Amino acid sequence: MGKNIRIEDISRPSDQLSHVDQKQLPPLPAPLDNPDDWPEFKPLKDGVREKVEASLDDTVVLNIPRPKDEKEEKELVEKFLSGLEKLFTRENNWAFLMPLTLTMEHCAKCQTCSDSCHIYEMSGKNPIYRPTYRAEVLRRLYYKFVKGEKGLLAAWRHGDIELNWTAVARLAELAYRCNLCRRCAQTCPLSVDNGLVAHDLRKLFSQEMNISPRELHRDGTMLQMKTGSSTGMNALVVKDNIEFVDEDTSEKTGLKVETPWDVEGADVLLMHNAGEILAWPENPGAFAVILNEAGINWTLSSELAGYDSINYGLFYDDVQLARTLVLHAQAAKKLGVKKIVLGECGHASKSFTVIGDRILTGDLNVPRESALTLLEDIVMNDRIKLDPSRNDFAVTLHDPCNIVRLMGIVEPQRNIVKKICPRFREMEPHGVDNYCCGGGSGFAIMGGHNFPDWRHNVSGRKKLQQILEAFSDCLGPDNPKYVCAPCSNCKGQIRDMIAHYDLWEKEKLLYGGLVELIVNAMVDAKPGYIEWEWH
Repeated sequence: MGKNIRIEDISRPSDQLSHVDQKQLPPLPAPLDNPDDWPEFKPLKDGVREKVEASLDDTVVLNIPRPKDEKEEKELVEKFLSGLEKLFTRENNWAFLMPLTLTMEHCAKCQTCSDSCHIYEMSGKNPIYRPTYRAEVLRRLYYKFVKGEKGLLAAWRHGDIELNWTAVARLAELAYRCNLCRRCAQTCPLSVDNGLVAHDLRKLFSQEMNISPRELHRDGTMLQMKTGSSTGMNALVVKDNIEFVDEDTSEKTGLKVETPWDVEGADVLLMHNAGEILAWPENPGAFAVILNEAGINWTLSSELAGYDSINYGLFYDDVQLARTLVLHAQAAKKLGVKKIVLGECGHASKSFTVIGDRILTGDLNVPRESALTLLEDIVMNDRIKLDPSRNDFAVTLHDPCNIVRLMGIVEPQRNIVKKICPRFREMEPHGVDNYCCGGGSGFAIMGGHNFPDWRHNVSGRKKLQQILEAFSDCLGPDNPKYVCAPCSNCKGQIRDMIAHYDLWEKEKLLYGGLVELIVNAMVDAKPGYIEWEWH
């Protein structure tokens, strides 16, 4: 694998760039310590490489078109340059202009960020995955032309800038080789934010050029605004599903569970990531048990998007982010609830709270918080009776990036797990120094072409290594192990990693949320809410 890739090589023929070599990836702890056993990357299907730009690393997440002729290439490059100019104007990027400009102007090229990046490390330190790589390409354009007298488009048309569509397309793909976990920004001594560079590149390609992952846009935000949920479920379907969840949860716990809908003036409007209802119904079921038993006046909303806190716009498009936030806030406003509580979903919590503070003003600025703080109040103040001995199995805690590093919610979930799980052990590092699950920024739902191979073998490997190291004293199929991941996106990624490496059979490694652990320990519920089987 080449080690001397230069920034200017991004616009050269594909043999100038390196491919991730499986055999150079650091081995995971036992039982996955034989590199020869790792599955190979699937080759792109016949015809894909001819139709879309795939020369970055032979992995594709975007369907980036190949220009038919020089005229079309020129038009595409000009669209990119027009969007790039807009990124550096206040009226077009008022929310993030200052940190983006500071990032462009103050990088010391010390590579501290590279040392903190799980993708760079787990790729075998492939230079194209350095957080600074895509930023440096952008920085050269910024310094030479955005800050110049002519501007980008004028310089391009005058022939003062050499740029081709291959370079632009590779920048687009590079923006989707970053989990946006912001660990690089946290460790930078100058607070340079290379994660923001990746985010704003995604925004440029989506808003200016209509290039974005199908899973985030067409099947994500657009579907949500049309039907009410990115899962495609409308309110009637969700209510039917929740009715089944209530029945199943009542049978499993021995407690009568009935989810309230559209209660005006309720103390809490609970908003789930609707994916939980389909993929992990035990999670919304556990929430209902806990809130009911704690005596909280709560409700779900059947308004458009009121029952689905997903906001994929956070990952790729500020306009879609704002549109979705407004739908969420309007649902709360209509019911007149006292506050909104976000279920176990990291990106939903961050988008609706931290980012939402910049967008939701006036009567749309409904109080809102993560469920983790509410759960801490319930558990730590003994508002429900709990027996920790019911959770007598090894447990470790994953810290979702959006909730922990990017919102600062570090201790509530930790206090709960320490109280109810006698065999809890931390991953190292943990808290704000945690590593991303590898599915962050939407990766966990992206399954096109051969991208899952890259996600399994590169972006997700550091977290899997952490998990196995946390359980190093109880490895083997005879010792049940539970990874508590209070985030839907993280659960999906961890599920896929466990399945990819066959760790349910080899390690009896299970994953799930926080509320499931709480209900599993409830004295008034039947034992065994957590079922030790793969699903």
